[in-house]
Amino acid sequence: MYFAALLARTEDGWEASDTELDDVETLADLADLAREAAADEGETVLVFIEQEDAWFGIVRVDGEDDPRVYVSDAAAAARSSYGEILTSELLGDDDPDDELADLDGLVDLDGTEDGEPERAVDGADEDTSAGSSGIVPAGPLGEGRILADLGLSERELLAVTEDALGEIADAIGASDILEAVR
Repeated sequence: MYFAALLARTEDGWEASDTELDDVETLADLADLAREAAADEGETVLVFIEQEDAWFGIVRVDGEDDPRVYVSDAAAAARSSYGEILTSELLGDDDPDDELADLDGLVDLDGTEDGEPERAVDGADEDTSAGSSGIVPAGPLGEGRILADLGLSERELLAVTEDALGEIADAIGASDILEAVR
């Protein structure tokens, strides 16, 4: 089960609302949802997503800037639909539905121009980069300093415990607001 909330930073403090993620399929969709929650265009909006204490993610949207993302456990998040949106963006994975990516895969199927197989480098038999093999690292992924200017350092973010979102909200001065939507 997921919990998701939007926290918008206004001149009067934080405003929060729970949100449904049913129509969210990409990080761009999530960023648009966050921008809609902002009363003013330049406001900071945080999207908190949590899956049953297995992982949490934070997406920060500042006006029209590109969203910034942090995921507490990338491997766990990648196994869930909303977490996969965040981790694939962070890892730069291609969209599996992208027809151009599918066409690129048909060119030089053996990976060489002459049809000769490439030799493994350093004894490696295959490419294990995250973008090409789908390997997702265990542990945190993304921008650890995502909340540093709001009062939560990277070190503190990495040290959150069971009630991660509660601890984060407390550190940025939004705990009462977050609890109201929980």
